[in-house]
Order: sequence, then C-alpha cells, then structure tokens
Amino acid sequence: MSVDERGAPAPVLGEKTTMGGLYSADAVAGMIRSGRRLLLAGDEALLAGLPTGDWIGGTIPYFMVAEGGLHTARHIFVTDLPAESATVIRRYTTESLKLLAADHPGHGFTVLLIPAFSDAHAEYARNMPYYAGIFERPVVGWVSGVGLDDIGRIKPKVFDGATGTASTDEAVAVHVSVPASQRVDVDIINLFEPGTGDAIEFPHGGFSATEALVNGTPTGFAHYLKGQGTDTRLPLVANYNGAMVNVSIQQVDAAGGRVDFYAPVFPDVTYHVAKPVGDYVRAFAAQVPKDGAPLSFSCNCVLNYMYAGLEGKSIGPLTGPMTFGEIAFMLLNQTAVYVTIRPAG
Repeated sequence: MSVDERGAPAPVLGEKTTMGGLYSADAVAGMIRSGRRLLLAGDEALLAGLPTGDWIGGTIPYFMVAEGGLHTARHIFVTDLPAESATVIRRYTTESLKLLAADHPGHGFTVLLIPAFSDAHAEYARNMPYYAGIFERPVVGWVSGVGLDDIGRIKPKVFDGATGTASTDEAVAVHVSVPASQRVDVDIINLFEPGTGDAIEFPHGGFSATEALVNGTPTGFAHYLKGQGTDTRLPLVANYNGAMVNVSIQQVDAAGGRVDFYAPVFPDVTYHVAKPVGDYVRAFAAQVPKDGAPLSFSCNCVLNYMYAGLEGKSIGPLTGPMTFGEIAFMLLNQTAVYVTIRPAG
C-alpha cells in the first residue's frame, strides 16, 4: 500500500478500500458508466475528467475516512445514493434557488452543493427560510472548497455530472425520491451556543467585515478581536429565524483591519462569540452516533478537522467530505450533518 501526501495510507487504485469511500478516478468512472447514482467530492482535475452520468460533485481535498481524517488530491470520495431511489439533477442560479423545494418530485430528500464564497452561497444563507415549501422534506448538503492555502487563489466548484458542467457561481442539487415505506432523518452535531459577552452587529453584510457595532458602538472588528484576545476557533453565533447558526472566522488581518468569514454575516442580525468548548475533541466525540442504522450521507466541517486535530483520527461512522459549510435545511458552519434512512413509523 502506498503513502498519500500527508503520510496516510493511500487506497489501492481501482479498488474499494476500508477508508470509507475513497476511490481512484478510474474506479469512479467505471461506477458512473455502470449506472450508479453518486455524490462525489474531490480535486477539481479529477472531477472534471469523469464521464457524464447520474452524479453531482464538489471540490474539496479533506475527508474523514474509516481510519481518520485525510488530506488528499489523488482520490475521490464516493457516497452511493440509496438503492431504492430515483433521482433528478438540477442546477440553480441565485434567482432560481427559491424553486429548490418545488423541483422535488415526491417523497424523499434533496442534496444541495454550493461553491464557497459565491453569490449562491450568500443567497442561500440569507433567504433559504423564505423559500416556498423548503421545510416539507429534508434538504442536506455541503459547501465546496479548496485547500486552505488556496483560498482566494482557486475558486471552489460544483459539478453537474449529468451534463459535465462545472460552476463557480451556481448551485447543483440531486432530488432523491425514496419509497413511502421509508423515512429520512437528519441530525446535526453542533458544539456551540452563544456566549454571554458583547452584542455584535455589522453595518454591511458579506464574507468579510472591517467595521462592527459592539454593544452599539462603531468599532474596527479586527482590532476588537485582537484586543479581546478572542479565540477565533470559536464562531460567531446568531439566532436566524429561531435557529442558532454559526458563522466561522476564516482569518483576522490585523494590519489590513479586515476579518474574513466562511459564511456571510448580515446587517440586521445580532451575533455573539460562542461559549468556549473545554475539550474540543472530547466534546465532538461525545456527540458522534455510536450505533443504530447505517448512515446514508454525512459531511463535516473542515474547521472541526483542523481544530479537533482529526487528521489520522477516526470518528466512527461519520465518513465523508470535510467542507466549507454544511447544509441541514439552513446553511451551517463548524457542524457535522448526517442522514439516516429508516422504515417509516
């Protein structure tokens, strides 16, 4: 067995391994040609070289596999859609995302992939709660990304495998219909809740901020975070229409006076820095499902990968891409999302 870029064991090319769904590009191409319905995650060059078929995919080089976290651009993570299912693939612009729920043909769920830092990313984060019918069936998915060192240099992409189309600004979804005898359960692991510190608001929305209103007082936000000694592994947390949502901090540029985020902030929302988590690894592991029905889909945040030191560490059944954002109806940060399909009732 060979060794991957980060020193982890690499899969044998063309064969399924014990590493939870990592395959060579040649093996994935064979799956597509055989008619399998797939969710794919991997390097842009690998996804771009695949044949058309019943698949959607997004760029990311970080994964959780059976043996632990792994950083690789040489293999593709494969998730098979349920055997007893039918699928419809659609692409969505910022204008057509509001039709997401209406496009589902029946009973089941939707998997949505969105390129990070795109207009579609901001649109979904902001307006998803107002989409007609959006809460009638589960919507899950993730935000595609790139290597952390490539942020700002390479744009994340999503792929519509049915046409072979890649996009940096449109979303892509697969609508999955399952038999009425089955139900789809969605679970979220979120370690964070709002802290009791200062109330933070932003005069302008977006993926970065220079100014903030801290307890109503205009303040340079980068200077504020540095001056407070804020642990930037902790996200900002806000109440979005009744749900607590994390906005993770990408970087603080003190010299330039700018703070960059992994999800957009909005000007009419009050944020608080999250309460500290005593032992990140232990707290995360405590919420990982230990048994029960096999998972049909899971994704996890790349910041959990980094801050919990998950490279080479297994977290049980939660295998899949480590992403720039997770979707469980709403857009999330620093969470893990997983789907279980069970007999109805």
